[in-house]
Amino acid sequence: MEILQKTLIALVALLHFYFMILEMFYWTKPRGMKAFGLKKEFAEESKVLAANQGLYNGFLTVGLIWSLLNKNYGNELAIFFLSCVVLAGIYGAYSTKKMKIFYIQAIPALIALIFILIKLYS
Repeated sequence: MEILQKTLIALVALLHFYFMILEMFYWTKPRGMKAFGLKKEFAEESKVLAANQGLYNGFLTVGLIWSLLNKNYGNELAIFFLSCVVLAGIYGAYSTKKMKIFYIQAIPALIALIFILIKLYS
C-alpha cells in the first residue's frame, strides 16, 4: 500500500513539474499553446502570468517531493500539498468551465490523498 501511495504522490509531482515547464518555458511555443488551447497573441500577452502560475506549480512539485523524502512528517506534508492541488484543480475547472482541468489535476491528487487517509485511519 505504501508503494502505491508514494507512486501516486510522485505521479502528481511529475504532472505539476510538467505543468511548470509548459507554463514557464513553452507557453508561447506550439507545444504550450496546443496544450492550453491558446492563440499566439493571447499567449504572448499572458506569458508573464503563465510563468508566475508555473512557478506555483513548481512549489507544489517541491512540496510533494519533500513529502516523499521526509520520514517524520511525510504524510502530513503530502496531505497539505495534495489538498492544495485538489483545490487548485476544482477552482481551475470552475473558473474556466473546463472539466478537463479537474480530471487532469484534481483527480490524481484526490486519489493519492484518499490512499494516504485510508492508510492513516485503518
